[in-house]
Amino acid sequence: MRIIHTSDWHLGRIFYKVHLTEEQAYVLDQLVGIVREERPDLVVIAGDVYDRSAPPAEAVELLDDALSRIVLGLGVPVVAIAGNHDSPERLGFCSSLLSSKGLFMVGAADTARPIEFCDQHGPVWVVPVPYAEPAVVRDRLEAPDAADHDAALGAQLDAAMAAVPPNARRIAVAHALTYGGQTSGSERPLTLGGTGAVDAARFDGFCYAALGHLHRPQQITGTGCRYSGSLMKYSFDEADHAKSVSVVDIDGQGNASVMAIPLTPRRDVRRLRGSLQEIVEGARRDPARDDYISITLVDAPAVWDALARLREHYPNVMHLEFEFTSAEDQAPKLAGAGADWSQRSLVQLFRDFYQQTTGAPIEERHMKAFLDAAERVASDEKEVAAS
Repeated sequence: MRIIHTSDWHLGRIFYKVHLTEEQAYVLDQLVGIVREERPDLVVIAGDVYDRSAPPAEAVELLDDALSRIVLGLGVPVVAIAGNHDSPERLGFCSSLLSSKGLFMVGAADTARPIEFCDQHGPVWVVPVPYAEPAVVRDRLEAPDAADHDAALGAQLDAAMAAVPPNARRIAVAHALTYGGQTSGSERPLTLGGTGAVDAARFDGFCYAALGHLHRPQQITGTGCRYSGSLMKYSFDEADHAKSVSVVDIDGQGNASVMAIPLTPRRDVRRLRGSLQEIVEGARRDPARDDYISITLVDAPAVWDALARLREHYPNVMHLEFEFTSAEDQAPKLAGAGADWSQRSLVQLFRDFYQQTTGAPIEERHMKAFLDAAERVASDEKEVAAS
């Protein structure tokens, strides 16, 4: 059996106030093309289909378009589960009706049932394990011992496996953080003050565990557990990720082999570091200036109006920070080290400030404009105090 494993689409994501709908549609076009080329028996989406529990209309339309093209257009069934970003009830809406067409949307823990598929070697059971808080598992699955995420996952698997023949080939689809998984800082924590991690040994006995939640594609060493990674780079912490989908082949004995097929974004997410001059010179030779960029400037003193100057060359600079080579470079020098600022005039303070931030002495016309503004502020304050 051939399976395409993907996860963490996060449809409806906003990245530094930029709606990513068009970027996501671009990558989903590639995914549909991969399904067309690889001709899998099944596509699984391991949670976080949406970025939030109440997704915007354009995200719902994007999901409808992608799933319609895969299920109806290509005739490939899809199993999708809820992740910690999804609303189980919304994701599972009309699931009974949709399953008759080959679309299995598994939202709530108490609605998850093993699904039987067949290939030339016989049946393969897919066990969906949607994300659920331990309290939900305790209540809905009547599992009083589900005190944490690990125990809750165990209870969900136990409930599902009761319907699976003992020696059958089986595949788990789950949204969880396993011990040994490499996080990237962009995943939403599952618990406050803890990891919410589960033991990968919970999936022993499965031919393959198709996991979601971690955004970096990775295999959990010594196990059959794999994270496909997210559809796109969703933070600058993911700048070094190589996004992909996992194509999984399972033979008649239940042995799994995995091939990663890259996904290419319309605009990449990148980090740049250097002086303003180095960044600007590099931009002139950069064919991808429209990428989403985070820049670390190493100029000392700090560059005046750096963001506006950088956006002349990289219009999608989303984040800017300054890196100082020493504490001396970083410390304010408006009044000199250890000086008493109260002993300096407003004119002296502003001259020092301007010199420090621009690297050049202030022109008298700029100083006059500053003093005029300061005088107006002082006058307004006097009027307020007198009223």
